[in-house]
Amino acid sequence: MHTQSQAEERLLFKKTRPLFLSLSALILCSCMPLRQEIAATLPIDTQYLPTPDRHLNIDGLGPCTAQKDRSLHLKSGEPVTVLVHGCHASAGRFRSLAEVFAFQGQQAICYNYDDRASLTRVARELRRTLDTLAEKTDHPAITLIGHSQGGLISRRALSERVDDAPNLNTNRQQLITLSTPFSGIRSADHCASKTARILSLGLVIPICMAISGDKWFEITRASKFIRQPGRLHTNVKDHLIIATDERDSCRTWEDNRCREDDYVFSLAEQALPSAMTDSVVRNRVVKAGHAEIVGYGESIPHTLISTLQEEGILRETKRARLGDYNELLKVLFLQPRQASR
Repeated sequence: MHTQSQAEERLLFKKTRPLFLSLSALILCSCMPLRQEIAATLPIDTQYLPTPDRHLNIDGLGPCTAQKDRSLHLKSGEPVTVLVHGCHASAGRFRSLAEVFAFQGQQAICYNYDDRASLTRVARELRRTLDTLAEKTDHPAITLIGHSQGGLISRRALSERVDDAPNLNTNRQQLITLSTPFSGIRSADHCASKTARILSLGLVIPICMAISGDKWFEITRASKFIRQPGRLHTNVKDHLIIATDERDSCRTWEDNRCREDDYVFSLAEQALPSAMTDSVVRNRVVKAGHAEIVGYGESIPHTLISTLQEEGILRETKRARLGDYNELLKVLFLQPRQASR
């Protein structure tokens, strides 16, 4: 015969079970681990890039590879694209995309950060890093492209809510965010729930911290980070939000069947209603998976490439080079994964 305390414990377990299942899903869905590309350690082909005249070491910035040498070699005054990865990722994840920019003669570098750190702190560091980059390269036009969590960090870095941060001393600052959960991550809702804290006897907070790190509350809909994003800095001339309709997407295939889907954030999670009134904000919705959009899946990111070309962010490929370009895309996005199977 069960005692009253045992019955209460069973009832508590029954009520909290969905909570812990949901928190576990946060690990699997919100920050899906992504396989490392074999080619990530290879250097970027620089034959089409302008001859560098600045050789720099800036904390957080480096080439989009997994190489230990994080030195930058840039042409001063020339536009620079800075790529910001999401969680469970790194600069090496953007190597292939950076190579596409290099093929078109465009400089692309990567910002690396601790994906478990406070998003507010990382955004402040990114802002300072961008200012240092601008000063040391004669204030070029800088385009910031952030994917997923990297989009949250990138937008905050370019907002007026960054405390004690320098001005954005660039000729033109452009922001592109991809698959970014501007309305907060739904699977993290329990982390901000008072009911969940009571039912879990206070365990929900350390569990959320163990899963997500110092950012655990910032990614929820209840946080000021999400609810009060602030206006963009006056030097930001354009913010293109590329939201991904990730329904029915697939990240990995096996025997013509989807082994792992590529649905992470809904379109509602990617909406930014509190800042859509800003005149520089534009929104585009594309059909693509969360990893597929930047080429983390098992396909060439044609959707992103064509969108960036339509927007004038990535140059069009000259007809005489189309053959080489198409072969390069296959090598960059398909062969490394086929070799790793």
